[in-house]
Amino acid sequence: MATRGTPSIPMGEAGEETRVTVRRTWRMRGLLSSSAQMFETFLAAAQFDRGPWLTVAFACGIGLWFYLAAPWQWLAVIGGTLAIAVFAFAKWKDKAGRAYVMVAVVSLALALAAGASLVWARSAMVGAGPIPHPRFERIDGRILEREEQPAENRVRLTLAARDIETGRAMAYRVNVPLDADRPELREGARVRLSARLMPPSPPIVPGAYNFARRAWFEGLVATGSAVGDVELVEPPPRSELSLASIQRRLSAHVRDRLGGTSGAIAATLASGDRGAIPETDEEAMRDAGLTHLLSISGLHVSAIIAATYLVTLKLLALWPWLTLRVRLPLVAAVAAAMAGIGYTLLTGAEVPTVRSCIGALLVLIALALGREPLSMRMVAIAAGAVLALWPESLVGPSFQMSFAAVMAIVALHNVSAIRDFLAPRQENWLRRVARRTAVLFLTGLVIELALMPIVLFHFHRAGVYGAVANLVGIPLVTFVSMPLVALALALDLIGAGAPAWWLVGKSLDLLLGIAHFFAEQPGAVKLAPRIGMGVMTIYLAGALWLALWQGKTRLLGLVPISVAAVLMLAAPVPDILITRDGRDIGIANETTQLLVLRDSEGGYAQDNLLELGGTDREPIPIADWPQSRCSAEFCVLTIRRDGRDWSILIARNRDLVEERALAAACARADIAIADRYLPYSCRPRWLKADRRFLDREGGAAIHLASGRVETVAQDQGKHGWWRAADR
Repeated sequence: MATRGTPSIPMGEAGEETRVTVRRTWRMRGLLSSSAQMFETFLAAAQFDRGPWLTVAFACGIGLWFYLAAPWQWLAVIGGTLAIAVFAFAKWKDKAGRAYVMVAVVSLALALAAGASLVWARSAMVGAGPIPHPRFERIDGRILEREEQPAENRVRLTLAARDIETGRAMAYRVNVPLDADRPELREGARVRLSARLMPPSPPIVPGAYNFARRAWFEGLVATGSAVGDVELVEPPPRSELSLASIQRRLSAHVRDRLGGTSGAIAATLASGDRGAIPETDEEAMRDAGLTHLLSISGLHVSAIIAATYLVTLKLLALWPWLTLRVRLPLVAAVAAAMAGIGYTLLTGAEVPTVRSCIGALLVLIALALGREPLSMRMVAIAAGAVLALWPESLVGPSFQMSFAAVMAIVALHNVSAIRDFLAPRQENWLRRVARRTAVLFLTGLVIELALMPIVLFHFHRAGVYGAVANLVGIPLVTFVSMPLVALALALDLIGAGAPAWWLVGKSLDLLLGIAHFFAEQPGAVKLAPRIGMGVMTIYLAGALWLALWQGKTRLLGLVPISVAAVLMLAAPVPDILITRDGRDIGIANETTQLLVLRDSEGGYAQDNLLELGGTDREPIPIADWPQSRCSAEFCVLTIRRDGRDWSILIARNRDLVEERALAAACARADIAIADRYLPYSCRPRWLKADRRFLDREGGAAIHLASGRVETVAQDQGKHGWWRAADR
């Protein structure tokens, strides 16, 4: 007789086999049950907070959609996570002591599925396929957006028009020279112009900037430059008074009152308009780790909201009647919230600004309710709101750097040792300032360490002395420059702003001096070749664990962070880099300088080759390298890797040569590279990277020692921005 709860086992040989199978099944169930119990105990002991991890799961779903190549894979992710949620709910819904695990698994799985579904739906709704090929076109369209870029000597117009071939509505971004600009060319005006148009550019080599993906989500089908005069067909509305026009007028007013780069930075602080900052000064700010001061984000929004909150609170406190009848912190919070929202809208509502505004509003709500304002839940809500509105922002550097910095600040200041160090105590002002300065430096150092892998992943270069530069730069901008800009604008209402503008200029000149000083120091910039997505995923997993987990268990996050750091430092520089048009080629690891096909100093393509080649030294043209042999049409060079000689044949132009001679040269080469179609008789021993190859694969990075060829196409999959360009 079988005991209660134990299945009845038949006898005989067949019964013995059944008995073994049943026992294995029950052991498996027991193992699952004990594992669930251990997981439950672990989560409870670690004080697991589902809130931030739900946002992480939501972001993972978005990231998987970008990383995976095909629709069937996206469907597999969505279907698989939904199946996990259903299984967990059915398995543990009635089990005592399993509710925590069930809710955690179900909610995280649903959040991941929601992220993948949302970004897929947004791509389908807003994505705009690029034009199939470069062309010269006469455009009759209406201006949607105007962006002034005096530092580039141009104005950028976004136009809505109908395609001349298909008749569908399309958006173009066209650069108009400043000498062809006039005030009537603003939002709402209808214009006619001729333009040279290009499809939005995918990465020119693996790891370079993917403008085609950004243009897809912005609805842009082409970019280009206007040729000749711009004809005004219909003027803009007379009553046109938009945030964009206010932003432009405010920027122009500030630059009129204060000239030079300091005036351009002041205009950025006041309106978010960065178009007048010279490239050399912006590069110095970037290499010094101060470029975040030029992007309206947490620092600026927080300063505006905090100043409004304190000023409102102090002014209202002067009215005793109101103080006795109204809760002043609530009134001050409302005023600060309105100031923050207005500043966010005025400065363009970019992702960092929106994130900062949402976070600051949550802080104000927490202060009004008497809750703890500095928490990961606040950061998670802000991140979730941004991703729900713009899921594509996840893969951009702005979102990643913005939230990484905030998470680093919150995680650091939630450490009990830091809380105790900053706790109020009886001491003189000098010791109090010293403690806060030390924490400010530590915060800057932690932020730099958190951001450096992200910066290297996207830009392949990062400032090393950012923590020290920010120790002076952040207080200077927050407590001196921004208040002075606000004071100068207020005094301009009565025509007395000149002294304040003089002080603004001096403070920003000091900021620029700090930037150039640190940017020019030896070793100020760390260069890195392409960092793989696998390495970046390891780093992000460790960083999120370290920031979001509780107790000593969080220190386990240092393991993947350390592994990722080692892999980043050991990232190999490609031996050969070929741009997607085949006209720019870089050969690294042969000398201390990059060998390049074309001597195009300062060009976009060459800058990318230098960054991904991990060097900032002046490149050497291949034709000038002593170990190469060049004719008017081709160059031949031999490089040695891992004990083997590699012969490379490179076309210098598109001039025709005798076919049999070309075939013979190809047969002697391991690799043939050309920006044109090479004949089928050209058969190198290993790789033929001609126009046919580049049309199919995009740019390429070749690692000779391992025999690995990385291409742009490998990273794009069947997403719309690449599939349309690949037809």
